[in-house]
Amino acid sequence: MGFSSLDYFIVGAYLVGVALIGIFIGGKQSSTSDYFLGGRNIPWWAVCFAIVATETSTLTFISIPGLAYLTNLNFLQVTLGYLIGRVVVSFVFLPQYRAGELQTAYAFLNNRFGAKTRNIASSTFMVTRLVADGVRLFATAIPLAILFKGWQTFTNVPNEQIYIISIIVMAVMTLAYVFIGGVRAVIWTDVVQMFIYLIGALAALFVLLDEIPGGFSHALTVASASNKTSLINLGFENTFGEFFAKPYTLIASILGGAFLSMASHGTDQLIVQRLLTTKTLRDSQKALIGSGIIVIVQFAIFLAIGVLLYVYYGGASLTDLRLLKADEIFPKFIIERIPTGISGLIIAGLLAAAMSTLSGSVNSLAHATMADLYKPYFGKNNSEQKDLFVSRIFTLIWSLFMIGMAIFFIFNQSKTLVEVALGVASFTYGGLLGLFLLGVLSKKVTQTSAIIGFFSGIIVMILVVTFGKVGWTWFTLIGSVTTIIVSIVVNYLPRTSEVRGK
Repeated sequence: MGFSSLDYFIVGAYLVGVALIGIFIGGKQSSTSDYFLGGRNIPWWAVCFAIVATETSTLTFISIPGLAYLTNLNFLQVTLGYLIGRVVVSFVFLPQYRAGELQTAYAFLNNRFGAKTRNIASSTFMVTRLVADGVRLFATAIPLAILFKGWQTFTNVPNEQIYIISIIVMAVMTLAYVFIGGVRAVIWTDVVQMFIYLIGALAALFVLLDEIPGGFSHALTVASASNKTSLINLGFENTFGEFFAKPYTLIASILGGAFLSMASHGTDQLIVQRLLTTKTLRDSQKALIGSGIIVIVQFAIFLAIGVLLYVYYGGASLTDLRLLKADEIFPKFIIERIPTGISGLIIAGLLAAAMSTLSGSVNSLAHATMADLYKPYFGKNNSEQKDLFVSRIFTLIWSLFMIGMAIFFIFNQSKTLVEVALGVASFTYGGLLGLFLLGVLSKKVTQTSAIIGFFSGIIVMILVVTFGKVGWTWFTLIGSVTTIIVSIVVNYLPRTSEVRGK
């Protein structure tokens, strides 16, 4: 059906509009507390929506439908684990963070173990976030680059240059409101962006139902006959090795989802920062648990789109559809079948998912740099005005780093490199979660023991991810358990016994 002038207008209006909304809502900042924590007075429901938007990237938007196309609804089991993990974080980690009015999650590690542990954990977060979200920025530039390519002005421009232009446009529009409005602008634009991409997803869902002869009842019949509606997978029919190799058995999904959510929402500053912007501990808990419920509904929508795409294309293979991977199925349908106006809305939804993640990443990276690395060593005597100025400089620097990382992937698109980049969190989340669990549950493990355990967890995860035949849902659990066990064992070795207990 093509991309019309109306679709271009919708996408352009979205990009400009969301930047202006962020700048207007962010208002004036008078301190770093305003800039990074919104004065700690942001409503819990806004934080709840912002968390959902932040953890939903373009890759989620297009990959989950592709996953359901190839498999079924088993992934929804993982979202149950996501909810369980958030409940644990709400009642185990958040009271620790709120008790001391901490600026970052890693300040807790400083109080429990010492500055070295905080610096290592904060630096690990920075590397993980930079690489992973650099890939996401690159991936989001693809649909924007396709739009640019449709303009006569860009017809003869090489693809690499179009990608670079797309990345810069995305980043500049996002930086405009993050730089000026801080986390308040990030959260309120995230609220808007969550509804934009959900409306886009629902629009695609209804278009699919309209396109399928016989509508919902026929689609359900075909999907059920093809085992596409399978929700629970016990996996007990597999051998021992196969059981751990399959990521979407019930046990692997719930445990993996819970531990991954505990790591991403309890130790990652990207999410923790938002939870510290509410007035009270109870508000933080409501925001976090509420986001888990919304995420279950959201993933159900994305998975339903994938199942309907399977019915629509008659179960055709990727080869038959002339596609290289399942991630291309939903974009293919958007480009070929979505009516004028709605396709612009869906592309705007894709950009919304990306910009919410990018804005949160840049702001949280600047916050961690300021609070964990700069302020304790170089800015102890700074005025609030100077701290605010330095914070904005860090925001600008991290934005440039993110642009550079995304451009790096333009010229290095090997499958292995992208997969490694997207799996960075698999290497680090387990170790980070292990550190935080030790900090909360153990009063005896020393800083040296904890650091040794942390790096042991990362080494084990590199080996498991690279050489092991284990489903990804087990990764964070393996990394965190390794970190905890090694830390405890090292702590009780004779050479550390004299300093045990900090």
